[in-house]
Formats: sequence, C-alpha cells, structure tokens
Amino acid sequence: MFGECHAHMIMDGVNYKKAVAQHRDGVVDAVIRQRFEEYAKRGISFIRDGGDTCGVSRRAAQLAGEYGITYRTPVFAIHKKGHYGGLVGLAFSDLREYRERIAQVRAQGGHFIKIMLSGILDFSRSGALTEAPLQKDEIREMIHIAHEEGFSVMAHVNGREPVLAAVEAGVDSVEHGNFLDEETLQALAGSPTVWVPTYVTITNLIGSGRFDDVALRRLKQEAGARIQRGFALGANIALGSDAGAYRVLHGQGLLDEYRELSALLTGAQDGSPAVSQKELDARFLAAEKEIRKRF
Repeated sequence: MFGECHAHMIMDGVNYKKAVAQHRDGVVDAVIRQRFEEYAKRGISFIRDGGDTCGVSRRAAQLAGEYGITYRTPVFAIHKKGHYGGLVGLAFSDLREYRERIAQVRAQGGHFIKIMLSGILDFSRSGALTEAPLQKDEIREMIHIAHEEGFSVMAHVNGREPVLAAVEAGVDSVEHGNFLDEETLQALAGSPTVWVPTYVTITNLIGSGRFDDVALRRLKQEAGARIQRGFALGANIALGSDAGAYRVLHGQGLLDEYRELSALLTGAQDGSPAVSQKELDARFLAAEKEIRKRF
C-alpha cells in the first residue's frame, strides 16, 4: 500500500475545533491510537504529518512504531505573523525569530521544517485564495535558512508566484499547489521537488452542503486539469490526502486520493500516450520514495 504523504493527526475530518479541544489539557493517546488503527488496517505504513501546536503529532511519532508505521513530523508548522498558519503552527515576525522556530523544531525532535507561504483555497470563488502570499525574497530566504540548518522543507503553498518562487529556491515538497500556470508547472516538472496536490480536499467537499457544488465542481475541473498537465510534463506527484481536513478521514483519505488521481491520470494527457495503472503506480511510488528519503 502507498504511504500517506500529508496528514494532520490532530484533526478528525469532521469538526476541527472539537478535535483540537480534546487535547487542550494534554494529548489523548487513545485518539491517536484509534487513528493509527485506521491506517494499519488499510496497510498504510508511512505517514508524514503537517504538524500542530498541541503536541499531538510529536506524541504520534513516539507511538507509531507500535503499529508498524514510520511517522514523520515537523512538530509544528512555521508561519509569518499575521498570515495563515495558526491552525497548525507557530508564528515568526522576522528572520531572527524564524531561526529560533527552527531551533525549537530541532529541540523537540522534528524531522523536517514545514513553512506556510500562502492562504488556502477560497472554495466559493474560483481562482481565489484567502489571502495574499509571502513575497519571493521571503520565500527564498526561509527555504535557504532551513536547508542551511540541515532540514528538508515541506511548503504549504498555493498560487503561481509563490509556488514558482519555492521551486526555484529548491523546496523539497509543494503541498496543495493550486492555481499554477504553464510556466510554474514546467518549473515544477523540471525540478526534484515533489508535488502533493491533496486533490480530495476539493473533491470530497462536493455534496457536503458546506459550499456551493457548482463552484466546487469548477474547482475540481480546474485543479484536475493542472494536475493532468503537471503529470504529463513529468512532475513528481505523491499521494497525500491532507487527512483530517473536512471530509478527509484518516486512512480512508489516502484511498480516496488514490481513486481520484487514478481516474484523473490514467488515459491520454495533453496528447501524450495513455498511462496504465501500473505505470501510474510506479510514478506514485517513485515520488513517495523521494519523500521518504528526504523527510
């Protein structure tokens, strides 16, 4: 079975606030164990977490071995003060404080650095994000510093300009990566960066009643076309569902992502020859191998 390259053990796929509240007075091992059981019964033996501020992913890394699971975590994500990221991370106001956050990750046993470079999709408006991304120079310096400190970098990032800046700076993985243009897709495909598109964060919302289904189907079509184009160009695409996000359940989320991307990518892509499921699986495994090696 494939590994889950993007998860949040602190979230439950149902109600984020209630999920976090369970751990306010201390991490609840039983909750983590229940989620590991969901992964184990599906044969999922690798998980890369996106971090949190309650110590859940840190504790999960200590328990994972009991379930035969290799678990990687940044402990917490790092975001610029005043920007998106407070749900899963700690803020910095300048590069001195950013270096201090990296030192905290090291002290707490984090395996890599996760940085937040943009907002998230505005699910009600096609092509829109919830806020403006960080600037190119900031992105470049954040990645450079983390690499200088010996860490690989997982970047939550959407939008052509910040994704392009991250890829050009040598980021190890791009998470989500919505709203990319041809230039950015070509840069991504021509780099060793792994792309984890978390497609089911869009597709699993359809029919939920949380957002307008017409807008969601448009987002699905647009995101799917970009993933198809990136794949045809040769981008390293790995399976990660953002497990714990709304309607993306632990364990099942990875199966959903595999199903959706398989339906999307088997067949002709932009005039390229059809790709068999076997060939697609080999591409997924190669990208996952890169994730395992770097993170």
